[in-house]
Amino acid sequence: MPEQQKGVRDVKSAARTVEVLEVLGSLDGQPIGLRQLAERMDVPRSSLYALLQTLVNRGWVRTDPTNSLYAIGVRALLVGTSYIDGDPRLAAAKPHLDALGEQVGETVHFARLDGADIVYLATRESRHYLRPFSRVGRRLPAYATSLGKAILAERTDSDVEKLLPPEMPALTEHTLDRPGLLADLAGVRERGYAIDNEEGTIGLRCFGMALRYETPVIDAISCSVPIARLDTDTEATILEALSTARTAIERAIRSATWR
Repeated sequence: MPEQQKGVRDVKSAARTVEVLEVLGSLDGQPIGLRQLAERMDVPRSSLYALLQTLVNRGWVRTDPTNSLYAIGVRALLVGTSYIDGDPRLAAAKPHLDALGEQVGETVHFARLDGADIVYLATRESRHYLRPFSRVGRRLPAYATSLGKAILAERTDSDVEKLLPPEMPALTEHTLDRPGLLADLAGVRERGYAIDNEEGTIGLRCFGMALRYETPVIDAISCSVPIARLDTDTEATILEALSTARTAIERAIRSATWR
């Protein structure tokens, strides 16, 4: 993060507090010790300990009975829920996500680009027993998801390069490298939708479409299907349903915005 933006310098204590919450939030609820957290943030343990105790006292961080392990606290959930509840675009999209999930019977998602990642803001679970793991608030690299690739494809290659992280760790053996991703995005632009072919999760294929109600595009919807349950007819049905849902969501959000 740049030290200075729009003429305003970061407040060091506030920046460190946010970094603590971001690191703990990235651990999916797994606790971490003071020493490991200090090393990860490259800050002195003494100052970090005092900050952690303040956050514990206020409910933003939780700790174990020994006060030696730390994890994200319930206050973070309340703020995250407030963000979702107060998002007018998501509110307008929800009825159409419900209808899409009911129609295809598979897991569908609504996600937003945040930096180089996508964040899941809404999920409708598959009605089948065999279904992908997903949850609201989950964060994944944009380059390894159909949602992210659908959004990235709305940008030029030069703009994509600016968004991508310097290193692109593979999530699976099928995750694309930088040249492969750029070539794939060209295909996304041509056919109008993105495909994650086991690039994020082995055994799972996902289809994503960008939501074009604002520029630059930051939102997308997708449908995830276990490959074991996918055939040509099912794929065609999913793509048609996704396209219909995208049109309905874009219309609903533009209508809500123009009121």
